[in-house]
Amino acid sequence: MTNAFMALPQADRFALRNATLPSVTVEGFQGKAKDGLVCADIVIADGKIEVVLPAGDTPSDMPQADLRGGMVFPCFVDMHTHLDKGHVWDRRPNPDGTFMGALDNVRADRVVHWSHDDIRARMEFSLKAAYSHGTKLIRTHLDSIPPQTDISFPLFAEVRQEWKDRIALQAVALLPLESVLDKPVFDGVVATTRKYGGLLGGATRLLPDFDKILDILFRSAADNGLDIDLHVDETEDREVLTLEGIADAKLRLGFEGSVVVGHCCSLARQDDDTVKRVIDKVAKANISVVSLPMCNMYLQDRHAGRTPRWRGTTLFKELASAGVAIAVASDNTRDPFYAYGDLDCVEVLREAVRILHLDHPIDGVARVVTTTPADILGRRDVGRIGAGLPADLVLFTARRWSEFLSRPQGDRIVMRNGKSIDSRLPDYRDLDPILMKE
Repeated sequence: MTNAFMALPQADRFALRNATLPSVTVEGFQGKAKDGLVCADIVIADGKIEVVLPAGDTPSDMPQADLRGGMVFPCFVDMHTHLDKGHVWDRRPNPDGTFMGALDNVRADRVVHWSHDDIRARMEFSLKAAYSHGTKLIRTHLDSIPPQTDISFPLFAEVRQEWKDRIALQAVALLPLESVLDKPVFDGVVATTRKYGGLLGGATRLLPDFDKILDILFRSAADNGLDIDLHVDETEDREVLTLEGIADAKLRLGFEGSVVVGHCCSLARQDDDTVKRVIDKVAKANISVVSLPMCNMYLQDRHAGRTPRWRGTTLFKELASAGVAIAVASDNTRDPFYAYGDLDCVEVLREAVRILHLDHPIDGVARVVTTTPADILGRRDVGRIGAGLPADLVLFTARRWSEFLSRPQGDRIVMRNGKSIDSRLPDYRDLDPILMKE
């Protein structure tokens, strides 16, 4: 398939010459880096990367495409999404853009509309968009308030199987944490999550029995061999800081599974001593963090008639400096929690750089949508460029960070197994049959 800026060779073995690679994503090759970018040739054979060579070292008689310095990324990892909620905006918008408006309208839409066929249509649309943009691995949270659990998880399993050769999928049961104290309900969610190979999750808030809830959650996860992924402190309220309790629980119980926390917005509202104490505990507990800068900036500090005073995001740089594994992700897409988005990790990266000031220096920024989330999700075979790995790559005409971050990169080439895919995006009109307004 041709593209606006180049065409790939029609051969089983060929080279991408004069490519610019983010060095943090490259394995088995070292070159002189500038702003975290290295120049190299990539030899591809039978759908895999055969070798990464210094730029210009490819034999001249080999079929090749000259990128002329264009950047090449490995396919992306989007580690926090909501595929079950996506694309309901036209049917159920958020009238005031607030967090409560989002909760209320998602709840209303779920009760009325979230059938097998409705969720499938919206999931398929989201996955088509993500695939076209170059994503290879997605973790989604699934609302798990009975009876929704028994609709969404079997459907997810179907979709996961159908998409396994295009996008690897993981699912987290998202439930109100007070339901952990309702044994029949919680036991049912745990059984369903285990049956379909998911993770336990939930959204934390101040609750009278919070420590007891965490103990039950962690012990149930340990007993059933499940990992944990929580929505944490998604608020501007300084009084809400459940992140510390989660770290304390993991340390107290000696939980050996993976724990991921998302959002952690109120951490940025604390005094310096509290920040240091909590971050040190998070690092000691080996808890990973995912920041959702686009959605957090949309929802947090939104008050009628007043310009927001803060960005709504967590303390990304302080967490990273403490050795905490931290990434960024899409979060919601065209639903009451976030009116925009397209599951495009280029957009996520571009906006994260701006919102979180992940530049100056910018050397390692590519990791936040590639290697780091892949590691957190237990897939070290994804989000990297190296010999023996699948030639699942995203090619850009942009040569440097300023070029890359200044445009949407709509002319990118997405390669899977050494071949370019049809990267046309799905048409929003495809959703019209299920989005008739009430």
